[in-house]
Amino acid sequence: MSGPIQVGQLYPTNLNSGLLGRTKNVNNENSTSDFQNILDNKLLKFSNHASKRLEQRGIELSADQLKSVNQAIDKAAAKGAKESLILMQNSVALIVNVPNRTVVTAMDGKSMKDNVFTQIDSAVII
Repeated sequence: MSGPIQVGQLYPTNLNSGLLGRTKNVNNENSTSDFQNILDNKLLKFSNHASKRLEQRGIELSADQLKSVNQAIDKAAAKGAKESLILMQNSVALIVNVPNRTVVTAMDGKSMKDNVFTQIDSAVII
């Protein structure tokens, strides 16, 4: 990834899912809400808090890592998870609100040491 994550930036997941390729009548009132629903369900978001933690801790996520996070969120969602801990191989941990696809906070290996993770209902190791 080039540069730090900015608040308000959204990161697309798999846009080749076929959902965006369908055409709808532009005059249809539901087309805007349908498109918004697709975007809401396919974008990874970072909360203000998570963005600050990433910057403070010098954590940068590559495009491949973001893709892995999206896949982990999909797996957690399939199991009915609401708040999930995602542990990455590069000693990064993310707490994610699964229904909103929002990273709530981020920690590096130093920050994780001797920590207890609370208010999660699942963990995904990638």
